[in-house]
Amino acid sequence: MKPLRALIASAIAVTAATGLVFALRPVAPVLSLGVLYVLPVMAVAIAFGVAYAVGTAVASMLAFNFFFLPPVHNFTLRDSQNWVALGVYLGTAVVVGQLAAHARRRAGEAEQREREATLVADVSLELLRSEHVQHELRGIAARTAAVLGAKATRIELGSLRRPEPEEAAFELVAGDRPVGRIFFRRGSEPAADTLDRVLPALASILAVAEDRERLGLKAVEAESLRRSDAIKTALLRSVSHDFRSPLTAVRAAVDGLLSASLHLRAADRDELLQTIDVEARRLERLVHNLLDLSRLQAGAAEPRPELWTADGIVGRALDALSGTERVVVNLGAEAPAFRVDGAQAERALANLIENALKFSSPMDPVDVSVETADGEARFRVTDRGPGLTEAQLEHIFDPFERATSESGTGLGLTIARGFAEANGGRVWAESKAGGGASFVLAFPLVESVVTATR
Repeated sequence: MKPLRALIASAIAVTAATGLVFALRPVAPVLSLGVLYVLPVMAVAIAFGVAYAVGTAVASMLAFNFFFLPPVHNFTLRDSQNWVALGVYLGTAVVVGQLAAHARRRAGEAEQREREATLVADVSLELLRSEHVQHELRGIAARTAAVLGAKATRIELGSLRRPEPEEAAFELVAGDRPVGRIFFRRGSEPAADTLDRVLPALASILAVAEDRERLGLKAVEAESLRRSDAIKTALLRSVSHDFRSPLTAVRAAVDGLLSASLHLRAADRDELLQTIDVEARRLERLVHNLLDLSRLQAGAAEPRPELWTADGIVGRALDALSGTERVVVNLGAEAPAFRVDGAQAERALANLIENALKFSSPMDPVDVSVETADGEARFRVTDRGPGLTEAQLEHIFDPFERATSESGTGLGLTIARGFAEANGGRVWAESKAGGGASFVLAFPLVESVVTATR
């Protein structure tokens, strides 16, 4: 198909040049106009190569001789100057054609190398953005095939597979390190010099990407182990102290009750029993917090949503706590309704109230109010404690994070956030001007709203 196109193009170009010479013959010497035949030679050389350009030069020489050099309309020449002119013309046309073809070839090679460099740069960028090399191999193979003019290209990392009969396989080697293989459809594989330029660069990029992915996985694993060890250490330190204090109080109260040498009044016995009850509740909350944290981290805290109202959740939370005499509740005129797991919502609110009681003075009240805004039912727990700094606002809900150096596991707020999010809600902290902090627990409202019972 290419030879036919070249012949047709050569014939058209020679005809056009001949017509141009005819048109200019009245205003210029014929021998001078012979240079116009260089134009079709250059055009054919650029488009089809040197071989076709030489044929066009010969055809141009014959056309110039036949139509313009006397005697016209035959191929004989009477004047020796015309022989010299034709010889010079033919030599010039051949040289110009070769130069044009060479320039075209060099331009084509430059364009191909630019495409190859762009391919290497694009592959590098793509692998830098991706965390998994394997996920990008299909796209890289398709781009490589488009740039190299190959078909059915496939890249396999670490492959030792033998090529199928219709495949041609080439090794991807980065230095002395085998990276994998690239497969082309047999008969469409690129030239050897092209492969020598592209494959080493491609292999090096893939090797670096594999190493980066491997190191990233190791870093994540090491960080996970470090965080796990840190959490275990913090948990052991915190829990050992928090378990020791109530156990010591319970043990002392039990020893006092069982001691035969002590004569206790009824009020003293009641006080010791109350101490045992308070510390036992404290131990129970600590155990519940640890169990809740493990369930949240394991993804096992699956909520069972039911329709609840705000006053019901507040009542359950207050019943679960001791020392709530300082809690001042304001439910508002209406109790908003929402769908949550009642036990989890109660634990979240109870933890917020317990935190406020703990960081408030024994003489100061803790306010619990209910409001609606932006399609949410919001429980706001406000204390009059030391407040929170900007840094503490960002990390107060992290595990083992405590606003002060007071004892405690620092798990209550973490669990409140976990249960809130598990039920489609959210929780956040706000620092008040002049001291104190507010913790807000919010759940999406449902359509129905019922009037609170007073």
